[in-house]
Amino acid sequence: MIEVPNFNTLDIRHIVCDYNGTIAKDGILLPSVKSLFKKLEETYTIHVITADTFGSVKTQLEGSNVTIKVLESEDHTQEKSDYVRSLGASHCVAIGNGNNDKAMLTVAELGIAVIGAEGCAKDALLSADILFDNIDGALEILMHEKRIVATLRR
Repeated sequence: MIEVPNFNTLDIRHIVCDYNGTIAKDGILLPSVKSLFKKLEETYTIHVITADTFGSVKTQLEGSNVTIKVLESEDHTQEKSDYVRSLGASHCVAIGNGNNDKAMLTVAELGIAVIGAEGCAKDALLSADILFDNIDGALEILMHEKRIVATLRR
């Protein structure tokens, strides 16, 4: 539990990450993500949610203790949001960068937008509680509770 004064009490159990543009570039996992996931797996259950545009997510995350959810519907925005809800949104942090991440960033207890090589959609940015210019910072903050408190307290 993370007590954030005048914001909320966070009881995060799940990390839900968008794939392309957030933890991967052009279907290739960013170099530091696997090692950061390894550390985070000690505390959280990690989920990667993706349309798998490049067909590479399973190969790229091989050997990681990560749940992969490949999107099946025509409405990825709703499907991502529904997935976070199915985990218990009040126990989730969602991390993304695209327009189709807006709803999951909003519904999750903590939404983190990442401006990576693909940029970040305005709606994703405005739906997030925290913004990072890279995935490393977004994942590392989850290992340092005082950083979360310092950023979100009012």
